[in-house]
Amino acid sequence: MLDTMETLCCLVGVSGGEDEVRDYILERAMPCADEIRTDPMGNLMVFKKGAVTPGRRVMLCAHMDEVGLIVTDVTAEGYLRFAEAGGLDRRVLVGKQVYVGTDRVPGVVGSKAVHLTTAEQRKTLPPVSEMYIDIGAADREEAAKSVSVGDLVAFDDTVVRFGDGFIKAKAIDDRAGCATMLELLESDLPCDCWFAFTVQEEVGCRGAAIAARSVEPDVSLILETTTAADIPGVEGAKRVCQLGRGVVIPFMDRGTIYDRELYGLLGRLAEENGIPWQTKTMISGGTDGSAVQRSGAGVRVTALSVPVRNIHSPASVAKVSECEDQYKLARLFLEEMAK
Repeated sequence: MLDTMETLCCLVGVSGGEDEVRDYILERAMPCADEIRTDPMGNLMVFKKGAVTPGRRVMLCAHMDEVGLIVTDVTAEGYLRFAEAGGLDRRVLVGKQVYVGTDRVPGVVGSKAVHLTTAEQRKTLPPVSEMYIDIGAADREEAAKSVSVGDLVAFDDTVVRFGDGFIKAKAIDDRAGCATMLELLESDLPCDCWFAFTVQEEVGCRGAAIAARSVEPDVSLILETTTAADIPGVEGAKRVCQLGRGVVIPFMDRGTIYDRELYGLLGRLAEENGIPWQTKTMISGGTDGSAVQRSGAGVRVTALSVPVRNIHSPASVAKVSECEDQYKLARLFLEEMAK
């Protein structure tokens, strides 16, 4: 499980450019799939037969894309201007190593040197429009030999295991969910199941709407990650959830009110099987569930999320045991669907 997640996190799949992630998943899925579909958006839908065919169509869903940047201009001096691809906290950008385009041209995000700013400017964050990517080019002509406007930009892919079972990586959101689905695909399933690996979740759940229309599920389990603010200076409900407290079963976020019966089912399964779980203490974030739930004639949707610190950053942090528990609880969910 951990090896799968580490491999997935190292792949580049900024929203709109998920090809590398999809190709890896497809290669592993082909030997065990009974049916595979793709669509013009780039979604990958995989069907596998299980021990029984339930009376309702079940779909698991996780998104392949990650937040990143996109090149919008090349200056006369050879620097790259950029925009965000997905929701980023611009505080994390300056000084970060990045890779530009499919050739992974290395670069560093910079902004005006501190000694050139005014006292007033130092009180606020520079806007993205005042940042740039330095790829070591002498001028526009030299930069144009290796990069182009429209190139996607991904963060450094170094993965670090540290502390008591923690992992640091980019793109844990949502390669953790993709890893869970891959591991399930490669196992014997208790029931028939569709696995939807979706695109462009970070820019508006665009792929999930199309994938759900293709599969037409009755029930869908969204496998995701969610913000954990369990850090110094944050207390009570504002922590949202905490690493080490268990996998998150949300009842609501900004895009979805999850199915109450399925929410209760997941909680019961966790408790009966000794799997620690928690729910979110703030209504925040969103998942592909919002698009899946509203597709077709409507879909019953629930979710399992891994809590992640520093989400949407190059240094996201998760606890390995909670990634494994997401897998365990997803499998128990499928066993219930088989009954």
